[in-house]
Amino acid sequence: MSVVPQTSESVALRFPTDFVWGAATASFQVEGSTTVDGRVESIWDEFCRRPGAVANGDTGEPGADHYRRYEQDVELMSSLGLGAYRFSVAWPRLANLGFYDRLVDCLLERGISPWATLYHWDLPQELEEKGGWANRDTACRFAEYVSTVVSRLGDRVDGWLTLNEPWCSAFLGYGNGVHAPGVQDPKAAVAAVHHLLLAHGLAMSEIRSKAPNIPAGITLNLFPVSPATGSAADADAARRIDGLQNRIFLDPVMRGEYAVDVLTDMAPFGLPDLIRDGDLKVISAPIDHLGVNYYRAYLVSAGDPVDGPTEWPGSSDVRFLQSGHPKTEMDWEVQPEGLTELLVSLSREYPGLPLYVTENGAAYPDVLEDGTVRDTDRIAFLDGHLRASHAALEQGADLRGYFCWTLLDNLEWAWGYAKRFGLVHVDFETQKRTLKDSALWYAGVVERNGLSES
Repeated sequence: MSVVPQTSESVALRFPTDFVWGAATASFQVEGSTTVDGRVESIWDEFCRRPGAVANGDTGEPGADHYRRYEQDVELMSSLGLGAYRFSVAWPRLANLGFYDRLVDCLLERGISPWATLYHWDLPQELEEKGGWANRDTACRFAEYVSTVVSRLGDRVDGWLTLNEPWCSAFLGYGNGVHAPGVQDPKAAVAAVHHLLLAHGLAMSEIRSKAPNIPAGITLNLFPVSPATGSAADADAARRIDGLQNRIFLDPVMRGEYAVDVLTDMAPFGLPDLIRDGDLKVISAPIDHLGVNYYRAYLVSAGDPVDGPTEWPGSSDVRFLQSGHPKTEMDWEVQPEGLTELLVSLSREYPGLPLYVTENGAAYPDVLEDGTVRDTDRIAFLDGHLRASHAALEQGADLRGYFCWTLLDNLEWAWGYAKRFGLVHVDFETQKRTLKDSALWYAGVVERNGLSES
C-alpha cells in the first residue's frame, strides 16, 4: 500500500443515508472497577504495577469509571445523536457478564446500536502465565470465552468484532514489550500473530453457531507504507513493513494464506513451523465486515540498525521518516490522505467487503477553561479524515460507517492518563464529564449526516 495524496476542498458533503455514526471505547481503558463482581486480573493490571511501564505509574483505576457511570455515558451518546457504540467485553469479567447485559439494554433503550469487540488486549493474567498468545492453547480458550459471551449477548448485539488490532497485541506486547505483557522476544511475537489469527477464526465459528444472523468481522490497524526513494533498498524496507504491518493479517484472513515473502522473512522466527493443517482454513472463515483503525501512514527507508528491540522482527534496519505534516500530541503525523488511499485499496483488493472505520481520532493538549474545551485541532483532524472518508466513497470504497476514537478521555495504555483522545473531557479525580467543542461539532455532523462548508 502506498500513500497517494488527495486534495479536498472544504465544501459541504453528505454521506449515504444508512451510514453508521458512532464512537468507540475499550474495556480496560474506561471501565475501572477492576476488582469488583468477580473480575480477575488481566495482563494490563500486572503491567501497570511494573515500575516504569506506564507513565506516572497510572493504572486501570479509575479509568473513566464507565462501569458505574455507563447510564450517564449512554445519555451523553444519545445527546450527541450517535447511532452506534463500539465497546469491548473484558475477558477478565467472564465470571459475571451482568455489566454488559445492562449496558446493551441501556443502549437499545436509547436507540443506539451495540457493537461489541470481543478482545481489546485485556488477556486474563492466568492465561499469560501459561504462555499467553505465544501458546496455541490460548486461541482455544478464547473460543470458549467467545461462546459464552455470544450465547449471553448475541440476541442484542448488532455487530461483532473478534479482535482489535492483533498487531499491537503481538508486536507491542511480545516484540518490543512496550505494551502488556511486556515481553521482548521476536519468536514469541510471531507465535502470537498466528495464534491471534487462529483465535479469530475459531471465534468466527462460535459467532456463526450462536448468532448466525449478526454481522461479524475483525478490526485491524492498517498503515499505508511508502518508500522514501525509488532505491531498491528503500522499496525492500517498505515491502517488509507492509508485510508485517498489513499483509501478515490481511492475507490469512482474506485469502487463507501467508504471502511467500512474509513467510520467508519470518522463517527465522518460526512462522512456517507454527502453521498446522487446517489452520488457514479456520482463519479465513468468511467475514461480514472489516474494521479499519487508521491514525497515520509510514514513510520508510533502509538505514542503520536502531538500538533496542524493534516492533517488527527482522526489521531493525528500517528507518521511519517524517513527511513534514503537522503532528498530534502522540507525535503522529496528521495524514488524512492516507485514509482515502487505504479504504480505496482495500475495496479494490477485496471487492464486496463492507468496511467500517472503527477507530480514528487524535490526542491534543486539551485545556478545560470556563466549562469547555476548545479543541479546534481535534475538530480539524476529524473534519479532514471525514473528508478523506468521503473521498474514498466517491472513488468506490464500500465504506459503511465511522466510529470516532474515542468517546471518553481514558487510560491511554502505556501513556497513562496524560494523553486525551476523547470527545468528552473527563476529570479523573471527580469523574465529571464535559462535552468538548469537538463533541458538539461531531453531533452536528451526525445530525446533518455530513460536513458543512468550512
